[in-house]
Amino acid sequence: MNSDMPPLALAPGMPRDADGPVFNAPWEAQAFAMTLALHERALFSWSEWAEVLAAQIAAAQSAGDPDAGDTYYRHWLAALESLVARKGASSEDELAHYRHAWDHAADRTPHGQPIELRGEDFS
Repeated sequence: MNSDMPPLALAPGMPRDADGPVFNAPWEAQAFAMTLALHERALFSWSEWAEVLAAQIAAAQSAGDPDAGDTYYRHWLAALESLVARKGASSEDELAHYRHAWDHAADRTPHGQPIELRGEDFS
């Protein structure tokens, strides 16, 4: 990993146990992994990432987020989407398009089954 990334144990607010990060759902682990992968590809520095995540959390808290720990990765994902759009790797419109498609796919998928995007989810 890039040398400007601090040990994960220093990531403030990150849900973790003695072994490292703890994820309540697969999407949280995927958002975490995407962030690390984009950082490793030099889309952004770790300090840049930390600033965007901290700003996202602060904005959510100002808007009334109780900071009970159950919304951490929602803030993580929102920060990642914001940074990806800001860096031009995607656009806010494209991200919204995929978010809508994912919601559509999730609505038609039986509980407990893997969610798979299909062409029809994008209409």
